[in-house]
Amino acid sequence: MHAFSDWAKQVETAFSARVFPATPTNLYDAAQYILALGGKRVRPVAVLMGNELFDELHPDAMAVAQAFELFHNFSLIHDDIMDRAPLRRGKPTTHINYGESTALLAGDVMLVKCYELINQIQPDVMGRILRLFNETAKGVCEGQQLDMDFEQRDVVHLDEYVEMITLKTSVLLAACFQAGAILGGAGGGSQQHLYAFGKNLGIAFQVQDDYLDCFGDPAKFGKQVGGDILSNKKTFLLIQALEMGSEVQQQEIRELLTYTGNDKVERMLALYRAIGVDAWANSLKQDYLAKALQHLEDTPVLHARKQPLFDLAQYLIQRDV
Repeated sequence: MHAFSDWAKQVETAFSARVFPATPTNLYDAAQYILALGGKRVRPVAVLMGNELFDELHPDAMAVAQAFELFHNFSLIHDDIMDRAPLRRGKPTTHINYGESTALLAGDVMLVKCYELINQIQPDVMGRILRLFNETAKGVCEGQQLDMDFEQRDVVHLDEYVEMITLKTSVLLAACFQAGAILGGAGGGSQQHLYAFGKNLGIAFQVQDDYLDCFGDPAKFGKQVGGDILSNKKTFLLIQALEMGSEVQQQEIRELLTYTGNDKVERMLALYRAIGVDAWANSLKQDYLAKALQHLEDTPVLHARKQPLFDLAQYLIQRDV
C-alpha cells in the first residue's frame, strides 16, 4: 500500500500535462486554468487507494481517478459562479479570469471529458463505474440546488444541512472510494463499507471546511475568510449558533444576516465564539470521523493494508488549508 502523498504526486504528474486541446484557446485555457491551481487531489487519490486496498492497481485506475477529479473541478467552476466567489485556492476564480460564459463552457467540456475517460475503460467494470458516476453526479447537482434553496430560507435545521452536504460534497468522495473498490474486485459488502467511510469522512471534511472559512488563516486556507458569512450561507456554524444562542444572540445573528457593514464578519465571529459553536464544530467533526473509521475498521481486509487510509482520514480533518 502506498501513502496518500505518494499517490498525490502521481496524480499531480498526470494533471501537469495538458489535458485539453490548444484550440479554441479561451475555452480550453479556462479548463486547464482550474486544474493548474492544484489542490489536495483527494478524490482521485481515493480511487487509487480504494483500488489498492483490495488488489494491485487496475490498468484503468488512473483514467477513473482523472474522471472523478475532472468532475470535481467542473463542479467547482459552476459553484464559484453561483456563489460569486472571487478566489479559489488563493487565485482568481475561473469566471473572474475568463468571464462567466467561458467558465460555464469550460465546466461543460470538463464533464464531457469525464465520460470520454469512463467510456475507454474495460467493459467488465465500465457499466458499474458509469452507474456509480451518474448517480453521484446527479446527487451533487441536487445538493447544490438545496444549498441555493437554503439561502432563501430563514430557518434550516441541522439534519437538512447534513443531507445537503452529503449530496453536494461527501457522496463524491464516497463514490471515489467505491470506484476504487470496484476496480480492486471488492465484494458488495466491502464496497458499501468503503462508501460509508468516504461519506462520513466527507461530512467531517465539510465541518472542517465551514470552520476554516470562519477561523482559518487566509494565507493558508486560500479563500476569502468569512466568505460564507458575507454571502449569508447556511453552514454548520450558523445553523448551530441559531440553535444554541440566547434569544438576544439569535436576534443579533438575524440582524447581521441583512447587515452590509464592513465589520459584519468580525461581529458574527464574535457571536460564534461567545456561543461556543467553534468548539461544537470540532466535536461534531470528531463524531463523523469516528463513524468513518469504524466502517474502515469493519472492512474485511488486513489492518496493515488499511493504515494509509486511517492516516488519510486524520490528515483531512486536522488540515488548516
